[in-house]
Amino acid sequence: MKQVTVLFIVCLLSVCRAAAQDPLGIPDTLAVGPTIEHPSEVVEAPVVSPKPAEEAPLITQLLQIGFLSYDKALKDMPDYALVQARQKELRQAYETELKRVEDEFNQKYEAFLEGQRDFPRTILLKRQTELQQLLQQNVEFKRQGLKDLEKAEEEAMAPLHQKLAGAIAKVAKKNSLALVVNTDSRACPFIDPDMGVDLQEEVSKLLRQ
Repeated sequence: MKQVTVLFIVCLLSVCRAAAQDPLGIPDTLAVGPTIEHPSEVVEAPVVSPKPAEEAPLITQLLQIGFLSYDKALKDMPDYALVQARQKELRQAYETELKRVEDEFNQKYEAFLEGQRDFPRTILLKRQTELQQLLQQNVEFKRQGLKDLEKAEEEAMAPLHQKLAGAIAKVAKKNSLALVVNTDSRACPFIDPDMGVDLQEEVSKLLRQ
């Protein structure tokens, strides 16, 4: 009986030792599990097809502009000097007449100041009324004269402006331009010569023909 007990204890110790080495009784290959190799992932960049040339044109292909000094082109016109000479003569005629009426007023006013103490009341009032009317007439003449001069200049310059506009349009169409910029104004202080066409010489040459 004692031998059986000892044998049982030895067997039990052997089982415990084996269980300690492999508690679950699973082979190492199963316990660790199979090794799964993942192939390296290669992410390809999306391929962007280039746009056709007609879909992305340059700005210079879309819009061509011209530029020139309008005042310079106007003054280069052969008829400009003639119109200005006529306007100068007309202005001098108005200035001469204005000086005459001013001198007339000044003379009458000086005579009034000299004799106002000796004039009877009726004559004094009459002279005052005459001076007031003359002064008003002079003011009105000056105002109307300036208005007439402006109107005369506009009428004289109208054909020149029309001719210049036609020349600019003709040259612009010849060069296939969308618009023409007047460099006299400050609205466009810079124009890239590579993106614009200088029309100054061509327009002036056309106007001289």
